[in-house]
Amino acid sequence: MIGDPVSLTIRRNIERPSKALMKAFAGQPTGFVTDAYNGKGCLDREIKPLTPDMRFSGPAVTAYCGPMDNLAAMAVLDFVKKGDVIVIATTGDDTAATIGDLWAFWGKKLGVSAIVCDGLVRDVVGLLKVGIPVFTRGIKPNSAFKNGPGEINATVTCGGVAIGAGDIIVGDRDGVVAVPLSQAQAVAERLEHVKKVEAEAEAKVKKGIKLKFWDPVAMGSKVRYLD
Repeated sequence: MIGDPVSLTIRRNIERPSKALMKAFAGQPTGFVTDAYNGKGCLDREIKPLTPDMRFSGPAVTAYCGPMDNLAAMAVLDFVKKGDVIVIATTGDDTAATIGDLWAFWGKKLGVSAIVCDGLVRDVVGLLKVGIPVFTRGIKPNSAFKNGPGEINATVTCGGVAIGAGDIIVGDRDGVVAVPLSQAQAVAERLEHVKKVEAEAEAKVKKGIKLKFWDPVAMGSKVRYLD
C-alpha cells in the first residue's frame, strides 16, 4: 500500500427512523416482518440469540471489522444513541471473538438495545448478566486486535444482507431481519395487513375451522394421484 493506511473511517451523523415508525415494528415476530418485506431481509440462519427469549427491534449503527480485528466495534460505542442496535459485520470471521462482556456492559449503560454480530463473541456468562440481547454466529474465547482497517456507519454486509446505518433491525429466536430505512414505511403498512391476516387465521384454527393451505381444484391436472 502506498502511504499510511486509514485505520478507521467514521460517519458520525446518520438518519434514524422516527419513534412512530419504530413503534410499528416493536414486538413484531421476525416472520411477520419478513412477510411484510416480501420474504426478504433475513440474515444467515446461523446468527441466533444466546438464549431463546431474547428479542429486540431498533435502528442500526454499523461497524465493519476485518479478520481478527475489532477496532471499529470498540469505537462504535462512541457513536450510539439510546435504542440503537449495534450491527457488527466481520464477513463471518471465526478466528476470534469480536466483543465481550465489559464492552456489552458499557453498551447497555449507553442505552444500546441489542447487538448483532455475524462473527463470534466471548464471555457468555458475563454477557448474560448484562441482560442485553446478543445475536451471534458463535462463541470463542480468543480475542481480536484493535488495528483496523474498520468502518463505522457505512453500509455493511452482515449475515449476507446489506445493512445501512438507520435501517430497522428486528430479532427473536428465529433469527434477525433487516429492513432498509428507505422502505420501512411501506413495510410497516404491509405489516399491519400481515398481523390482521395472521390473527384471523389463528382465530379460525382455534374454532376448529380448517385453513386452506393449498387448492387441489385450482391446480387441476398439475396434481397426479397414485391411488
